[in-house]
Amino acid sequence: MLPALIVYERFIYSLLDRYPSIRHSTLVLIPHGPAFAELTGVILFENDIRLTVWEDLDFDEPIIQGYSYSVSRGEERLYWYDPQPHPNDPMLASTHPHHKHVPPNIKRNRIPAPGLSFREPNLPLLIEEIQRNLLSISD
Repeated sequence: MLPALIVYERFIYSLLDRYPSIRHSTLVLIPHGPAFAELTGVILFENDIRLTVWEDLDFDEPIIQGYSYSVSRGEERLYWYDPQPHPNDPMLASTHPHHKHVPPNIKRNRIPAPGLSFREPNLPLLIEEIQRNLLSISD
């Protein structure tokens, strides 16, 4: 379950302590009232790997109302995740609406995104995926 705002804030600002692979983070949790917030910024890793993050958060529910996660190396966009529904694509049904855009034809080539959620923090999954697949660091 998505934790309370104060707990999520502590988690966001302790990412560098939790994940030594992170070199720098510009993530900012911006409150928009007592129960709503926006998370935005970039997490930088070695080898010029960058995770760009945006989340729209409702801590009354508690849910992630919307998100966008993009992974790049230098200027090259490697892949991204979004929850834009594609109900007519049966390949994505198993994780609907969560999916990952991958090469080739990154805009139109979508695959399921197991593990992504509106009810759980997604950053641990994304960071661990980067460590495993792009930095060769075991979980």
